[in-house]
Amino acid sequence: MSGVPVVRRARVGDLADVVALIAEHAVYEKAEPPAPGLEERLRPLLFASPEPRLRCLVAELDGTVVGYATCSAEVSTWDGAEYLHMDCLFLRDGHRGLGIGESLMDAVRDEARALGLAQVQWQTPAWNDGAIRFYGRLGAASKDKRRFFLPV
Repeated sequence: MSGVPVVRRARVGDLADVVALIAEHAVYEKAEPPAPGLEERLRPLLFASPEPRLRCLVAELDGTVVGYATCSAEVSTWDGAEYLHMDCLFLRDGHRGLGIGESLMDAVRDEARALGLAQVQWQTPAWNDGAIRFYGRLGAASKDKRRFFLPV
């Protein structure tokens, strides 16, 4: 690792790398692996329009995609305002602590600004002390909540 990390919007050609990182992210978070066909499900969300529903940023080092962040505009009923929801932020093992995560977070903030949104929100597992320390160093505040999902 000798180069300078580059953070940019994902391109169609990055999709296989992003899906591989998502699978690594699932292992890291001790979650179920993504269901087969993820690449086909993500393609229209990321690339079907000039202003996609889901935005994906990738971090490249020496020409290799080593991390990603995904985000989308959402609405807070309590605030009566939109915000940018960062769904995922992940760096491949061996690439944490190099400033790449901060570069990804800066790019996520830039996405929020471009959309005219004043806040970014996200969540991380309660056991992920490294991520919690990282977000705290950035000046982020947290709320204690649990996330639920209900199959339909």
